[in-house]
Amino acid sequence: MFFILSGLLIPVIELCEPQFLKLIGIGPCWIVLWLLPWSLEAGTLNAIVAAIFYGLILDSIHIGNVTQIPALIALAFFWGSLGRRSSPIQRSFTLGFLAWLGTCFFGLTLWIQIFLKNGYLTENLFNEWAVGVLLTQSIITGFLAPMICALLISILRGRHIL
Repeated sequence: MFFILSGLLIPVIELCEPQFLKLIGIGPCWIVLWLLPWSLEAGTLNAIVAAIFYGLILDSIHIGNVTQIPALIALAFFWGSLGRRSSPIQRSFTLGFLAWLGTCFFGLTLWIQIFLKNGYLTENLFNEWAVGVLLTQSIITGFLAPMICALLISILRGRHIL
């Protein structure tokens, strides 16, 4: 129950990002930090349903002509199959690395959508600032993942820390 309630906070956190967790004005990818432990513990089907649900909610919040749903479905499928086929992921480095990879993939899929919608001859698509935003967001998410994802995984497994 707590995990579902924490998932409902994702749109709220997206709208009012905590300033103390930002680096040069860029915050972590909150949906990746929530979807990673949910996918690892709940399985592929539940993760894909959650990815579609939160993708629709986050697409309605964000202004733009790209969608987050394909990236979230791909991440949910990958992490869900990874969680069910292997031994339980408990290492902090592994959680951080999976979150870092997921955020990089998430950002790149948004770039690809922008590239395809704006045409192939967009000269300002891959600027230095865009690479900086992607790297900064993925690094912050990777650093926060061992703390946040480990807490959410322990709550899902029934070992309540709080």
